[in-house]
Amino acid sequence: MADAQHPLPQHPLPQQAQPHRARYRRILRFASLQLVQLWWFELLLPRIGLAGVSERTRENRMRRLAQRFHALAVDLGGLMIKVGQFLSSRMDVLPPEITAELAGLQDEVPAVPFADIKRQAEAELGVPLERAYAWFDDVPLAAASLGQAHRARLSEQDAADTGFTDVVVKVQRPGIDDIIAVDLAALRKVGGWLRRIRIVSDRVDAPALVEEFAHTSLEEIDYLHEAANAERFAENFDDDVRVAAPIVAWERTTRRVLTLSDVTAIKINDTDALRAAGIDPAEVASTFAEVMFEQVFTHSFFHADPHPGNIFVTPVSDGAAAGGASPGSASGWRLTFIDFGMMGEVPVNLRSGLRALVIAVAGRDGKKLVEAAQEVGVLLPSGDTREFERAITALFARFGGMGFAELSTVDPREFRDFAREFGDTIRSLPFQLPEGMLLLFRAVSLTSGMCSGLNEKFNVWDAVEPYAAQLLRDETGNTVKAFAQQALASAGIVARLPGRLDAVISEAEQGTLSFDTSRLERRLARLERIGLRVVSAVLFAGLVVGGSLLLVPNAVLGIVLLAVSVIPLAHAVFAGVFGRRDPR
Repeated sequence: MADAQHPLPQHPLPQQAQPHRARYRRILRFASLQLVQLWWFELLLPRIGLAGVSERTRENRMRRLAQRFHALAVDLGGLMIKVGQFLSSRMDVLPPEITAELAGLQDEVPAVPFADIKRQAEAELGVPLERAYAWFDDVPLAAASLGQAHRARLSEQDAADTGFTDVVVKVQRPGIDDIIAVDLAALRKVGGWLRRIRIVSDRVDAPALVEEFAHTSLEEIDYLHEAANAERFAENFDDDVRVAAPIVAWERTTRRVLTLSDVTAIKINDTDALRAAGIDPAEVASTFAEVMFEQVFTHSFFHADPHPGNIFVTPVSDGAAAGGASPGSASGWRLTFIDFGMMGEVPVNLRSGLRALVIAVAGRDGKKLVEAAQEVGVLLPSGDTREFERAITALFARFGGMGFAELSTVDPREFRDFAREFGDTIRSLPFQLPEGMLLLFRAVSLTSGMCSGLNEKFNVWDAVEPYAAQLLRDETGNTVKAFAQQALASAGIVARLPGRLDAVISEAEQGTLSFDTSRLERRLARLERIGLRVVSAVLFAGLVVGGSLLLVPNAVLGIVLLAVSVIPLAHAVFAGVFGRRDPR
């Protein structure tokens, strides 16, 4: 998952980011305090017989941790807000108390003074702003942690070349590169700490998560990359009357300035405005879901941040370009996507796994879903999948195929109990979304939530069904071929079996037959370490008791024994906590 273009740095803080050392230290100080708390409650207390205290306080502790990070992210801005949004989607590795608290973290910060934005834009474009644009609004249309957008109009010459006049100009916040370098350096440092704590490293590859986030963030601040994504997206839907995207004004676009045709219209979640324009929100939900799943299953290139601010519903008078009207209709609409900084791709090696996942979901088959999860890499093969399979089967049996309206009639207590049990099962497994799957998971989650808001009877299964049906047809068509290949492979094994048996018997007769005992040796080594820790615990108890008895008759010797008891205590408690487990 780690990106080769952005390896872990050799120095904790990049040279160009030295002026932001206070920011770097603040992030590390926050992380270190939370890790100390984690160590105390999740490692130390259970080892001294106080696991009940850890269990009873865990929910509130996780919620308070998320609240403190929420406040830190809003205060610091920069990448920290993006970190919160990233973590809010990691339900595979984080408890719901954290993800729920961070889900509402919005990327809205105070606007940069226009004088600074103007200076940044002119430095990038190489000309005064008055020459680059015929008009430039000094009041931002939107402000975010990485950049802000302004409305503008192209000059007559640029308008003639591009074919449009009104534009939206995104300008990167001045100095954001240095801030991102500081934040990533701090995050990589924290990732290194987490890698050394076994309770964390057994369940999640923290440095790889950091690198995945870094790769996505560095792409998002490169506006040339976003412009290329916008054009690729538009080409994928070039002949589709349901979808539109802004046009890039390349003459006024650089790595830190992006100029796009102004396509603002009705926000997709503004149901009152949709109805006022004669557009049925339920039809919008259906079309939006179809378009999103088409991006995933047909183009393997999808918009990974389809929140309401990035999707417009554009009324059109030309029936040939109507999203919700039949050909020849006098009126209609289309979906217009913006903000292509966060795009996802479905790699070739994931497509077969996704195919198996969709087939398993369509068939409500828990066993096949577990196998598909292992193929995709979501669930590591080493995990005990029996409880997971049981939970998935129960999920399908109780809630499979339900729409939002049907789910709303379910007793909330049943939901809560099921969600707690299912979440505990998931978090007990070596379960982590691999690179590429996180963005897909985010896109599908946002799509489902958006569509349910537009139409309470929306059923995500209906949107997936056409693709699942096609995959099932393809699967059936390949059955005969797969059977023939399996039969051929089995015939080869049977043909080679007599020779292999003869070779084994010959080695046994000659005394050269050997066995691999490395696994047994590793288990014996673990037992030896456990025995040493038991001895340390007994020694600690003896020193404490002896020191306590001697405090009155011989205070000096008693204090010495009590002080020395710390050494076996440290070995008994902490041996094996840090570092990875031996491979099994």
